Amino acid sequence: MRGTGPGRADTGTVTRGAHADRRGGLRSRIPIGAKRLLWPLAVAAVVVVLVTGVVVAVQPTGPVPAPVATQAADALAPTNPAPSPPTATPPAATASPAGATPTPTPAAKPTTGRPVAPAAAVVTSKRKGVGVWTFDGVSQALANSGASWYYTWDVAHQGVASPKGAEFVPMIWGAKSVTASNLQQAKKNGRQLLGFNEPDMGGQANMTVEQALELWPQLEATGLPLGSPAVAWGGDRTGEWLDRFMTGAKQRGYRVDFMALHWYGGDFTTANAVNQLRSYLQAVHDRYRLPIWLTEFALIDFSNGVAFPTQAQQAAFLTAATRMLGGLSWLHRYAWFGLPATDKDQTGLFRTGSTATAVGRAYQAAR
Repeated sequence: MRGTGPGRADTGTVTRGAHADRRGGLRSRIPIGAKRLLWPLAVAAVVVVLVTGVVVAVQPTGPVPAPVATQAADALAPTNPAPSPPTATPPAATASPAGATPTPTPAAKPTTGRPVAPAAAVVTSKRKGVGVWTFDGVSQALANSGASWYYTWDVAHQGVASPKGAEFVPMIWGAKSVTASNLQQAKKNGRQLLGFNEPDMGGQANMTVEQALELWPQLEATGLPLGSPAVAWGGDRTGEWLDRFMTGAKQRGYRVDFMALHWYGGDFTTANAVNQLRSYLQAVHDRYRLPIWLTEFALIDFSNGVAFPTQAQQAAFLTAATRMLGGLSWLHRYAWFGLPATDKDQTGLFRTGSTATAVGRAYQAAR
């Protein structure tokens, strides 16, 4: 996605365009992650709207719907839409961060005859998730990551085996994904449902607000706790895509149970990036008063092509950001972008099923 805006940080926009084709929910579309794998091409096409600094976060500014009773972080109860921008649903009923449970990781095997210190324990918590697309060793990497939930930008997870205790969350990616078969699969495969993926981006779901509103009742009909469409940017701003959608949903009495957001930061200074992310999330929460799921985030600068921080910078950000997120009672879940690491997917956590990057090791220790 492109754009400026808190989520995208007005200091370096994140262009989802660059990753644009991510997953598309449809097999014909490359998984979001996969998309990112094709960055050189995608970037050229997407880096047109980037503006400043951070990235995919949104920035609303309008009325905030009245809070509604909320469920536990992992089981948001549906509610009626709130005032103007938002639709009501589980109020800021803050779900406290789930307790982290460390799981020992096998010690690394020595390669030079010298003793090798055991790897740090892998930590899991109910908030901790990751965006996944297939690669060699994907199921092993997911199991080794410590993620307690994951999604694939689709209603199923073909080629990915769910680790014990890890929850798969289906997504209805775009307009063409709204079929009886997909809705049925989503209901069968998950306990919660993610809405449209970056409908405000031409390279993504690319939907008008009216089109999204017309299709929304079919997603509601699954009966699953339902997340808002995840916009690429401007989620906290009056008059932007998300604001207009939430206003329309409120007027029609539609249900939105939690807000799904994306955020990419273009400022690679840890403290600055963490503050920008927090500000964006706080602004969206203040505006809609609904629980939030941060379903994509990382440091990537789209302001002038696509630039990545060093592994050490990315790892430092991940560690500080997840610590900050753990203090937000209304931030129910987060998902790093993403599990696989390649030369093009430089934010990735694992190169193979058992080989974590520096960022991956930081993620394993995150809560």
